Amino acid sequence: MATKAFQKIYTKIIQINKATCTLKANGVGNDELATVNGKLAQVVKIMGDEVTLQVFSGTDGIPTNAEIVFLGKAPSLKVSDQLAGRFFNSFGDPIDGGPKVEGEEREIGGPSVNPVRRKQPSELIATGIAGIDLNNTLVSGQKIPFFADPDQPYNQVMANVALRAQTDKIILGGMGLTNDDYLYFKNVFNNAGVLDRIVSFVNTTENPPVERLLIPDMALTAAEYFAVDKNEKVLVLLTDMTSYADALAIVSNRMDQIPSKDSMPGSLYSDLAKIYEKAVQFPAGGSITIIAVTTLSGGDITHSIPDNTGYITEGQLFLRRDSDVGKVIVDPFRSLSRLKQLVIGKKTREDHPQVMNASVRLFADAANAKTKLENGFDLTDYDERTLAFAKDYSTQLLAIDVNIDTTKMLDVAWSLLGEHFKPAEVSIKQELVDKYWK
Repeated sequence: MATKAFQKIYTKIIQINKATCTLKANGVGNDELATVNGKLAQVVKIMGDEVTLQVFSGTDGIPTNAEIVFLGKAPSLKVSDQLAGRFFNSFGDPIDGGPKVEGEEREIGGPSVNPVRRKQPSELIATGIAGIDLNNTLVSGQKIPFFADPDQPYNQVMANVALRAQTDKIILGGMGLTNDDYLYFKNVFNNAGVLDRIVSFVNTTENPPVERLLIPDMALTAAEYFAVDKNEKVLVLLTDMTSYADALAIVSNRMDQIPSKDSMPGSLYSDLAKIYEKAVQFPAGGSITIIAVTTLSGGDITHSIPDNTGYITEGQLFLRRDSDVGKVIVDPFRSLSRLKQLVIGKKTREDHPQVMNASVRLFADAANAKTKLENGFDLTDYDERTLAFAKDYSTQLLAIDVNIDTTKMLDVAWSLLGEHFKPAEVSIKQELVDKYWK
């Protein structure tokens, strides 16, 4: 990288560890980029005249007399309509063989939107996945995580959401993706012919883990361009936030910071909140909705990553394999969208809240019947019917491979209720039964 006039150049490092190096320097800004022996680095700490740089690819082979050049700017992204349909790395450089993007350069990682400029979320975001749209409806401007075990097909679910979601732009931020996952996303988007509305920022397992820390800010800077400048509905998909948090831990541990619970940095809550709080509905019509995958370690929901995430976000979507039907479903008991009441029955059909409640209650009755069966108790006729209903409900509505619109979902639910129960057993208002009972 050629140096320019007036760039600050230093050649004396006073401390080096695995991820960072420290030197004495003046007039340097926090988050500013630099090169250390030709390797890209970023300012992470300033104490008086001592500046600590995080070297993205690690400090191996860097001597104490290495040349350090401060670039005078924080990481940035050039934003324009040319971003659409492209794949970029953590630094916003194209990795799809296409040309560089021309546009306005914007620093990444800016502050979230002033609450005064926000509007109460009220627009439905339909994903086509009934386990989400029927029971845990998403609202534009919402922030919600998928909690999933590492062996579950959460990236396929993310790709499906990207294909089906009724939004103007999808921004994918992939952290620690395998090459197979990266190619999977690329092929799915290409084959479906939707590449023109998707922007992808990807860090694979072959890239240094520390580079993952830039991905959410890159994705959200692109999202803010389309939501604010273009008044578009933008859906940001981040996978996997556990990889992001692990990268935070690597950096903080190597800087000899004292870790908190689960060897995570003490700043984990604010680091995650800085990302999730970018979700917003603007009065002018643009919005940023964030869906992020958080993989669980051995199903542990109390680990500090999902635990902190739950405090920040407005609910969660929980994937689990239903052994009765052999499919991955969106679990209606452990999933929750705290904003769904803003749209169900208002932006969807009038019967939505009642059908949703009746179906989940009957699904719970089936879970009780299953417990009775496992403990050797006799089942009533009603128990048998709830079990049959639960299998159909899982297969036709909760499974992640179901792709129908909200009206069709409600029609399917009515037909399942009519097949297994009498109107009096479902506790739905008589006027709705008279109108929709199959």
